[in-house]
Amino acid sequence: MTVTRRLTVPPGKAGERLDRYLSAALPGLSRARIQQLIGGGFISLGGAQARPSARLKGNEEITVSIPPPRPLTLVPEDRPVPVLYEDDHLMVVEKPAGMVVHPAPGHGAGTLVHALLFRAGSLSGIGGVERPGIVHRLDRDTSGIIVVAKDDASHAGLSAQLAARRMTRRYHGIVWGRPPDAEGEIRTRVGRHPVHRRKMAVFPEEPRRSLRGGAAARRGGGPTGGGETGRLAVTRYRWLESFGGFSLLEFRLETGRTHQVRLHCAHLSCPIVGDDV
Repeated sequence: MTVTRRLTVPPGKAGERLDRYLSAALPGLSRARIQQLIGGGFISLGGAQARPSARLKGNEEITVSIPPPRPLTLVPEDRPVPVLYEDDHLMVVEKPAGMVVHPAPGHGAGTLVHALLFRAGSLSGIGGVERPGIVHRLDRDTSGIIVVAKDDASHAGLSAQLAARRMTRRYHGIVWGRPPDAEGEIRTRVGRHPVHRRKMAVFPEEPRRSLRGGAAARRGGGPTGGGETGRLAVTRYRWLESFGGFSLLEFRLETGRTHQVRLHCAHLSCPIVGDDV
């Protein structure tokens, strides 16, 4: 069954690329998946077939038609994954560290998706044939809770909650040293490293604001609001305790960029212990 989503572009998004806007507005779809849908003629902008690089003007209507998934080619695998909650529409599972969420180059087996298919039998097809049920992700070496959709309606609803920030994501991490403030907000742009394209990098073009006293401190880069390099990434942190030369921090994500917490901790001069990114 084809799932159709209709969105109206906010005026503040004028000038942004269509594929970038949709990847943020529809978290259940990767940018690569969105580009596939555009290439297949499944996305229209202002009533006309869209192009991935199209620039938004604001107030246009976007229609996204997500076709039924191709026949499943993944082979379910019996791998232990703790299930914290399950009903007819979704599952809440605890992903262990060291497990990749979905198949990708170099990770064709042993993923969380393979384990979930063994338990559930079938999952939502909105994310594509290699990402069934996946609404949001965690890095391979990160453990934590993931919500998985069993059907397309649940997937669409969960993605909408994530886009509207009605779903809160909190993380705990042990870092080297101690941040300068007990609480703070890290606001930068995050994108591909200009030289090492397989790595992500921080482009410090937004200020980092302390939540204590309202003071603002700039960590290099250009004017507030950022440039065109990378995408805006915002992380709030709170210091919990210190022991030896380490600290335990809590993070709350306002955006969901690749390696966001790890990059922002390094930007804060308090890298995650054991991080090799």
